[in-house]
Amino acid sequence: MTWGAYYRGDGSVHADRFAPPPPWREFPRKPLGVKFQPPKGLTDAVNAALSLRRPLLITGTPGSGKSTVIEAVAAELDLGTALRWHITSRSTLSEALYRYDVLGRIHEQQLRQGSDGPPPGDDIAQFLRLGPLGTALTPSGRPRALLIDEIDKSDLDLPSDLLDVLERGEYEIPELTRYSVNDVPVRMWESDQTYTVLGGKVQCTEFPFIVMTSNEERDFPAAFLRRCIRFSMPAPDEDTIRDIVRAHLDMEVPADGPLADLLTGFVARLQAGENLAIDQLLGAVFVLTGDTAPEGPHRDELAKMLLRELTRG
Repeated sequence: MTWGAYYRGDGSVHADRFAPPPPWREFPRKPLGVKFQPPKGLTDAVNAALSLRRPLLITGTPGSGKSTVIEAVAAELDLGTALRWHITSRSTLSEALYRYDVLGRIHEQQLRQGSDGPPPGDDIAQFLRLGPLGTALTPSGRPRALLIDEIDKSDLDLPSDLLDVLERGEYEIPELTRYSVNDVPVRMWESDQTYTVLGGKVQCTEFPFIVMTSNEERDFPAAFLRRCIRFSMPAPDEDTIRDIVRAHLDMEVPADGPLADLLTGFVARLQAGENLAIDQLLGAVFVLTGDTAPEGPHRDELAKMLLRELTRG
């Protein structure tokens, strides 16, 4: 852990060597699931979701570790790399199931019609790709892991649109149900592998392990909640924070001193209702410890900047 005063603002050119980044900012990105510290009750919620083949809806403040749960479970249960569907207000169920480049196919057909040689066969497969949810629902010997991140940011209808797919574990690709070929190999999400879709229908054999996260920015329909196992991430206490720092930064927090005061103050602010994230604290600990860490008023100003409340401008 170290602070680097690389930029000096004086216009002089200097090619300083950068110190190693914090572990969670190393690229290619390393899975953080092995360092995840599950709060009390979470393991029961995960096991209930796995046993009942229901999605797990996790609510909590930003940075509380909600999205890391999928990595921890996937790593421990050997479910493979977790698929991810990050929700925005424009997200739709159809794009999560599959993507169809209709304009690309039309353009390819026009080029084929204008060629002098014999027209090649029409291959719809090259214009189709399964989405993250569509890939998670392909048949497999073990469940796939899928993160549906920040579902509370979705359009109001999206949770209700999900109900039928989550209940039936299947979906259709209309473009393939009308296609002349019965079996079409379609590339899966974030993979070079293909799945052969038969008759335009995809049916899972093992319901995927789905984690949906919410920052509690909206309410969900009762019919949607009934089909989920729900868990709320608790506000961390000081012992939990110490465990998190130990897991992510491989360091012990002393009983007293500046670092202990930083953690105590962070927990007190959380308990007072301030909107802060755990990764803010980890960043502050990373920067403010080590041989080259700033001291005195400079340290205080950096801590204030790094631990600024999220809901304030």
